Amino acid sequence: MIEIMNEALEKEQRALCEARGCECLPAALDSKLGFATETEGRVPLNGLRHPPQEDTNGWYVWCGEELSSKSDFFSPLHTRHLAEKCPDAVKFLGLPPGYRFLIADDYIDIWYDASLLDV
Repeated sequence: MIEIMNEALEKEQRALCEARGCECLPAALDSKLGFATETEGRVPLNGLRHPPQEDTNGWYVWCGEELSSKSDFFSPLHTRHLAEKCPDAVKFLGLPPGYRFLIADDYIDIWYDASLLDV
């Protein structure tokens, strides 16, 4: 079941990256990302990707207007669990490091931010 989910997820991620004209670097379901649990359910849904390191895929995902600088704002979460908490975010997780996304109702924005590579 996980293999089928992973294949479908990767296909969706590749299609989005192809439409954006960028490389696709899929986030493996067993890799970790940072998720701001306390913001779950708020709008907009935000994500940014730093370069992957060790067992993390570089993604940080939060909901709401504010990106807090608190050291405990993000908690580690396996990518497969993000599919349960924020299914709308998962198709964006193939975007390579340096990309950001924002989803608010019917509005979607994707952009490149080179400063995300300097960590």
